[in-house]
Order: sequence, then structure tokens, then C-alpha cells
Amino acid sequence: MEVYVTIVARTILLYFLMVFIFRVMGKREIGELSIFDLVVFLMIAEMAVTAIENHQDSLIHTIMPMLLLMIIQIFLAFLSLKSRKIRHLLDGKPTIIIDRGKVDEQAMRSQRYNFDDLMTHLRQKDINNLADVEFAILESSGKLSVIEKESNKKEQPGLQVPLIIDGRIQEENLAAINKNNLWLRQQLRQLGYDDIKKISFCSFGKGIFFIDLKDEQR
Repeated sequence: MEVYVTIVARTILLYFLMVFIFRVMGKREIGELSIFDLVVFLMIAEMAVTAIENHQDSLIHTIMPMLLLMIIQIFLAFLSLKSRKIRHLLDGKPTIIIDRGKVDEQAMRSQRYNFDDLMTHLRQKDINNLADVEFAILESSGKLSVIEKESNKKEQPGLQVPLIIDGRIQEENLAAINKNNLWLRQQLRQLGYDDIKKISFCSFGKGIFFIDLKDEQR
């Protein structure tokens, strides 16, 4: 019985301690946490769980590291407010994925970001056509900020079907629009694209192709 009372007491104490620590470290949405914030939060949470499970160990062995992490996080957060270099070191820099309508494949590779990720984030913002995007910036939090082209903001969105991703034809998407491989190659040749492997992304919708070449120079 004494064991259960100890576990309950530790759970309640550590719960309020974690609430206190997270409130002191500042209010930020989970999706806006930097890598540093996330690591600190996970470490504190893991310490709390371990302390509850190892109820025979002294609580001071858990509370001290948790408070130390809190102090370190607050100190580094203060430094990041004073220095942009430290802020970039801790939080990372935003990465421009689409620059003036052109997809930067090199930037995507550096962030382990693929076209499926890009299209998923665009659809979440009700953007179905990659050609409507002027700028897309991958923030340090992992969120994608999108600026649409002025000429397309008032247009009705149309579903753009990806037909080529990273130089590979998406056969299932071609079948979905009742087209085949031969039709796609003929259309691309008419537009001046003979080598499929050089195309990083190609979509089709409303009778219009959007084509982005791999590592195309501006």
C-alpha cells in the first residue's frame, strides 16, 4: 500500500513541477517548438517518467536535473534574443523551398524534404497548384509558410495531378485522369522536354502543365 501512495504522490508532485517548468520556459505551440526546445521537453518528460517508475530513488536526483535544464533553456533563450547568430545556431534558419515560383531541389535535399511533403503542406493550405506559389519557406519549426502569386489569388483552385516526381512518371496518377505514358511523353516533347529524368516535378490540371526542372538555374 505504501508503494502505491508513493507513486501517486510522486506523480502529482512531478505533474505540477512540469507544468511550472513549461510555463516558466514560455508559451509556444507544439508545432512551433525548435529542435532545442523539443529536446529539452522530451528530456524533462523522460526524467519525470523514470522518477515515477523508480519510486525508491530520491526525488532530488530527478528534480535537480529538471530545474537545471529549465535554467539552461531560459539562459539560452535570453541569449538568442540578444544575438541573431545564437538564435540561428539554436533554432536553425528558415529554408526557401520555392523562390519566385522555382522549386529549389538542392534546398529540399538539404532538409530531407521531398515533393510529397511539399504537396501535402500546400494542400493543407488549400493550394492545389504548385504553379500558384511565389514563395514557400520551410520555417525552423518545420511549418511551411506560403506566399501565392498575386495573379492567382482570386482564381478558383483547380486540382493539379502530379505526373512526374523526381524524374519518375506516376503511372497511377496518369490512369486516374485517363491518360497513359505515351500521351505524357508526346505532350512533353511538344513543350520541348525530351528527357523525363531531368524533370523534378510535373503536374497537370485544367489543361495546363506545370514543369520544374532539376536544379534549374535562374
